[in-house]
Amino acid sequence: MSIRRRLTIGVTAIVLGCLVVAFAAVYAGTVGSVRTQLDGDLRGDMDAFSRVLGGVGGGEVGVREAAGAFVRGQPYAPNARLMYARLPGPTVVTNDPDLLVPDKRDPGGERARLILRTAPGTREVALPDGARIRLLVRRVPTHGGVATLGVGESTRVVDRAKDGVLRSFLLAGLLALVLAVSAAVVLSTRIVRPLRRMGGVAARIQEGDLDPRMAQTIAGEGDDVTVLAKTFDSMLDRLQAAFDRQSAFVADASHELRTPLTVIRGQLEILALDDAPSAEEVRRVDALVRIEVDRMGRMVEDLLILAHAQDEGFLRPTAVSIPGLTEDLLEAQRATAERDFEHEAHAKGTLLADPDRVAQAIRNLLRNAIEHTGKGGLVRLWVRHDGARLVIGVDDDGPGIPAGERERVFNRFHRGEAPAPRGRGTGTGLGLAIVQAVALAHGGEVWAGASPAGGARVAVSLPGFTPHLAGR
Repeated sequence: MSIRRRLTIGVTAIVLGCLVVAFAAVYAGTVGSVRTQLDGDLRGDMDAFSRVLGGVGGGEVGVREAAGAFVRGQPYAPNARLMYARLPGPTVVTNDPDLLVPDKRDPGGERARLILRTAPGTREVALPDGARIRLLVRRVPTHGGVATLGVGESTRVVDRAKDGVLRSFLLAGLLALVLAVSAAVVLSTRIVRPLRRMGGVAARIQEGDLDPRMAQTIAGEGDDVTVLAKTFDSMLDRLQAAFDRQSAFVADASHELRTPLTVIRGQLEILALDDAPSAEEVRRVDALVRIEVDRMGRMVEDLLILAHAQDEGFLRPTAVSIPGLTEDLLEAQRATAERDFEHEAHAKGTLLADPDRVAQAIRNLLRNAIEHTGKGGLVRLWVRHDGARLVIGVDDDGPGIPAGERERVFNRFHRGEAPAPRGRGTGTGLGLAIVQAVALAHGGEVWAGASPAGGARVAVSLPGFTPHLAGR
């Protein structure tokens, strides 16, 4: 069932339910009020009738004369009240002279019997001709014995009130229901229209077209729909950016992997041309192939790290001792290259971070500096803090990074304009990209600039640092 139909049915059901409740309340209230007023009038006449007969003397004759005088003063008419007094014996005094006389409408006297045999209290008596009388009967002691008094009035007033309320509510309810259904159709159409347009955009997206946006199709619609459209557009922006990165990543990765594979294939083909290659030639090819295989292995590992950089379990934060971590990492690099390693620690404390990821980022910074410096070159690892942020940087005295390249060096597979002095080409072009991914995962940042030593400076700023106070 469509949303428009469900909204229409829902609104109609709510309005209909409200009308039923309102009708029941007004109907019961109106009928009860009219009936209460009628009963009050009947009690008032009964009290007056009872006082007259209860206070008269003269025995049965005096009571009969008093009753006759009272009821004759209240002549019965179609819109008047019926009064009768049933005195001891067969005597009945009434203001309706035809009450005990059979007529064409009641040849058997059934009407008189129904009225005269009504038990004390308030009752509604249905007469043979279809009319109904609201009757109040009371037994009153008199000097001539116990008299049964009755005061009644036709229920036509109550019936007219019922019919009036019923007709009014039927007419008003039907009109209100028509208006509610019309309003529900208009409202549901207005709500569904932008959703249908969004559905059309979603269909285009499903076909592979990521250019259209939801917010462009529902300008001027309600706030909730606009919020939904903007959220959906934000998701599309991220999805398109992810697809763009994936396309670029696949293109770069295929290009980068093609080079070592081509080298390996070429060396194997050269080796296969010689039916009896020398041991020296085999060792040479083996060394080259191992280098390329190691390079591809590192590239695959780096690609896996970058692929999981945005996963929820990428980081496992714990307290990391500074500068103990940086000292250990720098000491481990001393045996890998003949460089002038320096360590400047201007911050002592603990950093809430993933020690393995932070160590991985620092190692990449050091390897990048080693790669771009010559034998005996300077590689300086420094640490300082700015409040609750820890800044870790590496300076070198290599060729540096041109100003136009300092933002692009963090892109995957980026190659700078200045070649590495060692010329070995062992890097994968993913080291600084991993540094940036680690920094962003911690809520930090990374940047590149010029080193005071004349080369490049690459630094990482991470939150969550707690400095140790002096003397503690």
